[in-house]
Amino acid sequence: MQQDKVKIKLSGVSQTLLLPLWSRAKISRERNSLFYDAKAVELIEKIDYDFSVYDEAIPSYLPLLFVARAKQFDDKIRAYIRAHPRASVVNIGAGLDTTFYRVDNGIIHWYDLDLPAVIYIRKQLLPEPDRVTYIAKSLFDSSWCKDVKHTENGVFMIAGGLLRYFEEAQVRQLFLLLADNLPGGEIVFDVDVESDIGPWIDRFPPEQQGAVRAALMKAMKESWETAPKDERDKLIATLTASVKPKGNEWTDIAAWWHQLSDKEMEEAWHDFRILSNWGLARWVLEDANEITEWDHRITVIDQFPLFKNIPRDSLSKEMRQFIDDSGRSNLLNIIHLRV
Repeated sequence: MQQDKVKIKLSGVSQTLLLPLWSRAKISRERNSLFYDAKAVELIEKIDYDFSVYDEAIPSYLPLLFVARAKQFDDKIRAYIRAHPRASVVNIGAGLDTTFYRVDNGIIHWYDLDLPAVIYIRKQLLPEPDRVTYIAKSLFDSSWCKDVKHTENGVFMIAGGLLRYFEEAQVRQLFLLLADNLPGGEIVFDVDVESDIGPWIDRFPPEQQGAVRAALMKAMKESWETAPKDERDKLIATLTASVKPKGNEWTDIAAWWHQLSDKEMEEAWHDFRILSNWGLARWVLEDANEITEWDHRITVIDQFPLFKNIPRDSLSKEMRQFIDDSGRSNLLNIIHLRV
């Protein structure tokens, strides 16, 4: 008998967990010599969601962002557990991430941390295997650190696509929490280097900028239609544009959007960042050494561009061009710290 599919109903930052999963599955199916995630392919078949909206709205090269991050994280984890084979690894903001299944050495202890609503769905799709513990708490609730055991064998943490949704003060709070509770632990995360839409899109070649804008608008539409009415009303009230939308339905927003000047549109992109499940980063960072100024316990181990050493042989011309342009523009970095 075929198992019933699990319907995903989430809001806010948690909604972002589907796109990385779909991206890993898509690349696994189409370019498995570059990257293969069997568990992601399996999960896609278990979820009651129309993933065709991604095929229609997402440029073909964007899944590379998620796969490159996964490969870089995998390499960092494997290097750490070679030196600390019985380490505890914590996936902060785990969503439906499947890293454990790609890197497990048979003896590590793994912890997936996320909000209760996400962990509930994760348990439906991915019941906890041996040596894996799900922690249903906010990342800002320091009590989760006490749920991490075997810390004497080393602690390694990853935070993929997560910190961009928080303000700098919140990110700082998290790193100080880690330094207080898991001293000597290491963490790898990705970070944007630009938050404003104009300069960010300008980093792409002209022939790709239209597709990037379209993808962002699609994400904004989906976020708007799922946001609570009070959140939509709050955003409209705080818009800096001289002319406001006539209502809070997406049709009102779309009509208003096309009336804006270039300058007003730039400001509107920035205003819409309060819808935290789409769009551009709230926290950006060019130089990881800036974080060491927050606390003397934090040290930088590594920083490098997202696409460093990513194989290109199996990629299309468009994908290779995207990697080249991203490298020149330095859109995203991977950072490795000790706390």
